Amino acid sequence: MKKSKNDVWVGLFVVLGALALLFLALKSANLLQMNFENTYRVVARFDNIGGLKPRAAVKSAGVVVGRVASITFDDKSFQASVALDMEARYAFPKDSSLKILTSGLLGEQYIGIEPGGDTKNMAAGDVITTTQSAVVLENLISQFLFSKAAEGDKDK
Repeated sequence: MKKSKNDVWVGLFVVLGALALLFLALKSANLLQMNFENTYRVVARFDNIGGLKPRAAVKSAGVVVGRVASITFDDKSFQASVALDMEARYAFPKDSSLKILTSGLLGEQYIGIEPGGDTKNMAAGDVITTTQSAVVLENLISQFLFSKAAEGDKDK
């Protein structure tokens, strides 16, 4: 069997196509980080992070301004410590508040940041304690059921 130049080009084309598909798959699954921006790391403490995962977005006004770097459990305060890599070009006041939000009804969770009014900005190593935990659907349902049960007891 005779090899030709076309076989080499077809093979190269197939390899490039496979690499492009792999790149798109990793990018769409948010597993590939192609960010060359300077960042600074801050830590936020939450009572409940729900289904928040590393690499989740940190958004302000709908714009991604950072990413969740890591999530650990602090066994002294019994809270989740979430390390955030914030892009250096975005400066937020020190008294900004964070909350865990969900995109859509059952979408993935992300952290929303609401700027405060302090004159000093966040810096690397700061700890943010003004946080609002994730809304857990099971807790909302149980609160609703208990309130309905309590209303039923009052009617008797």
